[in-house]
Amino acid sequence: MVVRDDAGEDVLTGTIPADSVDPGEVAKFTRLAAEWWDPNGKFRPLHEFNPVRLKFIRAAAAAHFGRDESLKPFQGLRLLDIGCGGGLLSEPMARIGFTVLGVDPSEKNVKTASAHAADSGLTLDYRAATAEVLAAEGTTFDVILNMEVVEHVADLGGFLRACAALLKPGGFMLVATLNRTLKSLALAKIGVEYVLRWLPAGTHDWNRFVTPAELQGFLQNAGLSVTCVQGVSFDPLRWEWRLSSDTDVNYMVMAEKRGA
Repeated sequence: MVVRDDAGEDVLTGTIPADSVDPGEVAKFTRLAAEWWDPNGKFRPLHEFNPVRLKFIRAAAAAHFGRDESLKPFQGLRLLDIGCGGGLLSEPMARIGFTVLGVDPSEKNVKTASAHAADSGLTLDYRAATAEVLAAEGTTFDVILNMEVVEHVADLGGFLRACAALLKPGGFMLVATLNRTLKSLALAKIGVEYVLRWLPAGTHDWNRFVTPAELQGFLQNAGLSVTCVQGVSFDPLRWEWRLSSDTDVNYMVMAEKRGA
């Protein structure tokens, strides 16, 4: 599959086709693949967002699996980082003991992630693939991270059903996304892309943002039980992200597969 950019260059050669993959959305991030690990580059918002979500993921996993606060408490557990991009979440998950597979439909992103992991001396696997491809293979995971992905897929219901099929009974999936509200239009779309220019213009389509109720419905239809809805807010005075009760813009949903 090939998508050409405005200059007529191929930017998506080698992308794995699947019903839920939107080639245009993948192409946006393929063009930026070299910038994933630049804390002052196009992905600066994700670098600043990472501490709060990493803290939440670790606490959620520790509580869910009854693990302690040791150096690598999650050894023996398999984690899938779906839509991993350059590996900003995959690497810290490997550092705390998870056996990690990072998957992205863009081969260029996967190459960037693999190179950075090698330079960091980390052992984890990356693969250019999709949730549908993995589900067809029958592989399963204890934890699935589905972070800032669902607002970019073409078929949300189908995508989440494929992800649910990849989850072991007793495991959980964490989905982070953007709510479709006027507040998110003002802050996460217009403010971030056109006023502050934290992200390239056109990174997000507000019409594809997902409300918590919609997301919970899709997860339940995929056979998962929602256990937590957590808001995340930016504090401009402290210039940091924090967990909050406000789900109007950014939020995370935790859902588990019963039957362990």
